Amino acid sequence: MTTSNAWPVTSPTAVGLGTVAVVAHRRKSLGGGLDELRTTLAAAGVDDPLWYEVPKSRKAPKKVRAALKKGAELVFVWGGDGMVQRCADTLAGSGTPMAILPAGTANLFAANLDIPEDLAEAVRIGLHGRRRRLDLGRINGEHFAVMAGAGFDGDLIREADRDLKGRLGRLAYVWTGLRHVRGELVHTRIRVDGTTWFDGDASCVLFGNVGTITGGIPAFDDARPDDGCLEVGVSTASGAIDWARTLGRMAAGRSEDSPFVQIVRARRVKVRFAAPRTYELDGGARGAIRKLKVRSVPGALTVCCPEPRA
Repeated sequence: MTTSNAWPVTSPTAVGLGTVAVVAHRRKSLGGGLDELRTTLAAAGVDDPLWYEVPKSRKAPKKVRAALKKGAELVFVWGGDGMVQRCADTLAGSGTPMAILPAGTANLFAANLDIPEDLAEAVRIGLHGRRRRLDLGRINGEHFAVMAGAGFDGDLIREADRDLKGRLGRLAYVWTGLRHVRGELVHTRIRVDGTTWFDGDASCVLFGNVGTITGGIPAFDDARPDDGCLEVGVSTASGAIDWARTLGRMAAGRSEDSPFVQIVRARRVKVRFAAPRTYELDGGARGAIRKLKVRSVPGALTVCCPEPRA
C-alpha cells in the first residue's frame, strides 16, 4: 500500500478562540503545573476555559462529554497515554480537536507526534498548530491511540499498574519485564482481514497505531497513524534469552528481523486464545479474555500537532 507523505489536515490555522475546555489529571505534572497552564492560556486570550480535573483517568470521559455538551471547540488533555486514551475514546468521531499536554509517566502518543514536554510550546501547538485527522485502533469496543496487546505485554502492563509506575516511572516497565520474561506460550489463532495469518503457540500479540510503543521500544518501524491500517505483531519468544534477543533486535534494527517476531498490516483482526490472556491498551490493563476483535478506525480523531519536520 502506498501512502502520501503529507499529513491529513483539516485546518492549518489557529482556532478562533471559541469555547476551550481543559480536562486534567490532577495527579500529573508538567512545567509549573495547572496554575501555569491557567496563566499561559489567559496570556493567549483564553481567560475562562471550561475546567475539569479528575483524580483518575477513567473519570475523564464523563468530563469530556460535559465539555462537548457545553459546546467545546477545542479540548486540552492534561496527562499521560492513559488519560489521552480515555479522552480520545470519547472524542472519536466528534470532529472536536484534542490538544495534548503530555504530563504523564508515559507520553508515547505525544512523542510519536513530536509534541514536546514543554508546557508553553504544547499550549501554543494546541491553539495554533495544524489540525490533523489521525487513525485510532479499536479493541473489544474501546479506542486506543498508541497500541494494544495481550499476553506478555498485558501481564507487563498489569504488574506495572500496581503502584510501580508512581514510584519508578518508566523503570516500572523494565522491572516488570524482567519478572515476566518467562511468559507462557499459548495456542493463538489470528485472522487478518478475513484470512488466517497465524495459527500456533505465541507469548504476545501486539497492535500498533504508531511506531514507538510501551517502554519507548521502536516495535513497528513502518507504522503511521494516518494510513488507515494497524500493524499487527506476534511473538513466539518463550524465555529470557529469546526475549533478550527480541528486544535487542527491536532496539538495534527492524523488529521483523527477529526470528521470534512476525508482523503484518491489517484493517480488521480477530484473535482467539486457547487460555485467557490479560490485554491492555495504551498502557492501561484490562481483563483476561479469550477473544479479541480489533480494527483500524481511519481519521477518527482530530489532533493539534506541530508542523511536519523538513
